[in-house]
Amino acid sequence: MAAPDPVRSLTASLAELTGVDVELERPSEAQHGDYATNVALRLAGVRRQPPREVAAELADGVRALDGIAGVEVAGPGFLNLTVDDAWLGDAVEAVLSAGRSFGAGSSEPVQRIQVELVSANPTGPVTVASARNGAYGDAVARLLEFAGHDVEREYYYNDTGAQMDRFRESVDAIRRGEEPPEDGYRGAYVAELAREEGDPVPQMLERIEAALERFRVHFDTFERESLVEAEIPDALREIETYESEGALWARTSVHGDDRDRVVVRSDGTTTYFAADAAYMRRKFARGFDHLVYVLGADHHGYVARLQALAEMLGHPRDSVEVLIYQLVQLIRGGEAAKMSKRRGDVVFLDDFVDEIGVDAARWYLLSRGHDQTIEIDVDLAAERSQKNPVYYVQYAHARIAGILRNAEGRVPDPTPAGALADEERELVKRLLEFPAVVRSATERRGPHALPAYAIRVADDFHRFYHQHRVLGSDAEGFRLALCAGTQAVVAICLDLLGVEAPERM
Repeated sequence: MAAPDPVRSLTASLAELTGVDVELERPSEAQHGDYATNVALRLAGVRRQPPREVAAELADGVRALDGIAGVEVAGPGFLNLTVDDAWLGDAVEAVLSAGRSFGAGSSEPVQRIQVELVSANPTGPVTVASARNGAYGDAVARLLEFAGHDVEREYYYNDTGAQMDRFRESVDAIRRGEEPPEDGYRGAYVAELAREEGDPVPQMLERIEAALERFRVHFDTFERESLVEAEIPDALREIETYESEGALWARTSVHGDDRDRVVVRSDGTTTYFAADAAYMRRKFARGFDHLVYVLGADHHGYVARLQALAEMLGHPRDSVEVLIYQLVQLIRGGEAAKMSKRRGDVVFLDDFVDEIGVDAARWYLLSRGHDQTIEIDVDLAAERSQKNPVYYVQYAHARIAGILRNAEGRVPDPTPAGALADEERELVKRLLEFPAVVRSATERRGPHALPAYAIRVADDFHRFYHQHRVLGSDAEGFRLALCAGTQAVVAICLDLLGVEAPERM
């Protein structure tokens, strides 16, 4: 069940009054009211009346709604609404009652979803590029869980094939005191693995898992290519195939792909696409309703072919979703940064985290849309000052925690003690934006909306805090409630990003 959403409830009341769907927006200028709607413009054509005339007729009914202090007809027919202080007090109570569930439970229907993320071959440590995959995929999974879905995170890795053979040969060469093959793997990590006994692949995977756990990306399951490959014959029997030029082809073009795909080459070896078919079949067999693949920018061609596979296996095309993320560029001193001490051409996740910390790493990797290249200023990201946005938002949370500690048991009371100040009203309305922000971020698979929103909350809170005393004021109870509600919303935002919400800084 969705947590209470005061703005949505007000929207529903307006929709019932007008008989059509209503959208509310916050005007850019406070003198235009707290919320505005263009519903009169939408009704004007149906009623065959001028929009301002429709707005004027609607205004009387809107004024009668609970919580409405004033209605103004503006422009070509907008309705600008002002809510009363009691409505805002009730809204703060709704935020406090929901706590860490405010904005949660928006999913309908609830689905069992698998998010496959990172899935880098275990031939070396996790790079910053793969870390963006991990941060983004994990944040999407957190959003889906917050919405109420049952979510599993999976890592798919190759434990067989040519790349893995070259990796093992590279480690074995070092063990023999020889140089790795020309097309093999090099670096300090290869020498480190060579000093250990046994197959280096499980050892490398263990290091990858540890680095990602440190990065707060936890996997529920790990899937091996060798197990998937064993099921290729069964998968190929379930999809439409034909023979041509000595090879076996999947007829994916009939299902929206730009061309058919080879699944068995003329020499009898199977292709990656054949493994994709077996892997997807295996996923659906485990009872998932929806599959999410998080892939790098070089995988754009996979979208249509994977959705075609879903349809060939008897599932809706939209039950498979492919999220493509772009590259990461690190900047230091205005120039491209090379941070790794072990390999100058690659930046490893552990080195990146050592440099700027987990919180800053996750924040910055999630601060832009996944379809945009990210440039991260390493110097700023490492800075512990309010110029650093993640520190700025965390500081707001810690400052509120300090206020609530100093309250020493005094109970927050969301009932306004008098007329609310402008800064109080603006902060309440900002908090009430959160359910819509998180719904949109979930639907668009865009967690980058959360850092931007959290900064606006921190801005409004700091503006309120610098203008109004909390403890010892006549409005102490309400301001404590407002602080507690703000703390809860900031904490939810940070948690959905995988960033800590500190009590002290």
